[in-house]
Amino acid sequence: MRQFSERRISIKGVDEMRELGLELAAALEPGDIIAMVGNLGTGKTTLSKYIAEGLGVTEALSSPTFNIVKEYRSGRLPLFHFDVYRLSSGDDLVDIGAEDYLYGDGVCLIEWADIVADILPEETIVIRLEYGENEGAREVTIC
Repeated sequence: MRQFSERRISIKGVDEMRELGLELAAALEPGDIIAMVGNLGTGKTTLSKYIAEGLGVTEALSSPTFNIVKEYRSGRLPLFHFDVYRLSSGDDLVDIGAEDYLYGDGVCLIEWADIVADILPEETIVIRLEYGENEGAREVTIC
C-alpha cells in the first residue's frame, strides 16, 4: 500500500465529484483502505458510488448503515463498503471481524471513519469532505 500525496480539491458539483471518484478508483490497489470523514450530507456515499463505478462494480452501491459492511465483487478489485456510523469505537469494528477485510486483498471504503480511526493502519487514505461556499460545492482533502 502507498499513501496518496496530500491535496485539497474544490468540487463545484456532482460532475466533478464523479471525476474525483473515477480518478481515485483508477489508482487503487489491493489492500487499500479509504477512510471518509465528513458531516452528514457532505458527499461520502456519493463519492463512494463513483469510486465503485470507477472500479467497475456493476451492482448498485447503497449505504450499508444497517449491515455495517456490504461486499461488491464485480469490479476489478473486491470492494468492501463500510458505514460505521452506529459503532462507538474501533473495538466494535474488530468485534464484527473487520480485520479480515482491512488486511485482505480488496479495497475497504469506510464512511464515518473518524469513529474507528484508532484501529486503522497508518497507510490509510483519508478523505475529508466539507461543505463549500455555494450549494452543491464541497471542499475535499485527501491525505
